[in-house]
Amino acid sequence: SKKKGLSFEEKRVRMMEIFFETKDVFQLKDIEKIAPKEKGITSMSVKEILQSLVDDGMVDTDRIGTSNYFWAFPSKALHARKRKLEELESQFAESSQKKEALQKSIEKAKTGREDTAERAALMEELAALRQKKEQLKAEIDKYRECDPDVIEEMRQTSKVAKEAANRWTDNIFSIKSWAKRKFGFEESRIDKSFGIPEDFDYID
Repeated sequence: SKKKGLSFEEKRVRMMEIFFETKDVFQLKDIEKIAPKEKGITSMSVKEILQSLVDDGMVDTDRIGTSNYFWAFPSKALHARKRKLEELESQFAESSQKKEALQKSIEKAKTGREDTAERAALMEELAALRQKKEQLKAEIDKYRECDPDVIEEMRQTSKVAKEAANRWTDNIFSIKSWAKRKFGFEESRIDKSFGIPEDFDYID
């Protein structure tokens, strides 16, 4: 069977290994020789992978004379990842607070069903927050394979975020039950009125 190629993230991790294992400084041509032989990274993709690591601040570069040199040391990379993680955790916390505020606003809006414009705006903002959450998760995943300590911290952060999301989901189900008892609405009508998707459920 045909051997499956490395993913973009796997190539990034392996290229970082070149720097961490050697603790050396390289030119592009050096890495284009080393990467295919020792890490299975095709020479054609070396430049793109290296540039992505430079853009993320994980690899340093400087021009000396007519040549560009590249290097990365574990201590700097660890600090960079920790700073990125702190930034992502801060954004998660901000999103959680905003979702809590939105939840209260949605509950208040449901007591006055005539205010459909406000409910629509709240649901739109909630959808934007969900999208932001997915973007943050994808950003965190980029750093998942880089360091054991950071991985454990991210797992704990994800656990807290998951519990918060499920509490929010629990509140939605409670409100739906209350609306069905109070007004005799069918569940499908409630979902349609407030833009709640059919597959809305707890996060596993």
